[in-house]
Amino acid sequence: MPTKKDLRENLSLPTFENSSETELFQNNVLRPVLKLQNDIFIQIFRDYAMRKMSDFTSLKNEQKINFTEQSLQKDIALKNTFIGMTIGMLTPEEITVYLSDSKSFNKRIITMLSERIKSQIDVV
Repeated sequence: MPTKKDLRENLSLPTFENSSETELFQNNVLRPVLKLQNDIFIQIFRDYAMRKMSDFTSLKNEQKINFTEQSLQKDIALKNTFIGMTIGMLTPEEITVYLSDSKSFNKRIITMLSERIKSQIDVV
């Protein structure tokens, strides 16, 4: 049976001598999880946007991007859903690292996810 790690794509991101443990965890764990869950994140955000703003698809891309940024900054339930989807794909060892600085990792998750959704705004 495949493990959670087996499901993730190896992104082969460069590592530097001066990379912090937080950066390494972000690049080696969080980014692959976000990529793995990408289609689900997009689907959930699309549903959220349509429930909050029925004319979302008719907005200009700049307006969609602003809505995305505001939603991910201010809607605690949405943020917690996305954070939960991300940490749910972590192994017990990775959860230990996550819990050591969850506030920082949550901020990184939402920042990366916001950029990911905004870069695909045409499919949202």
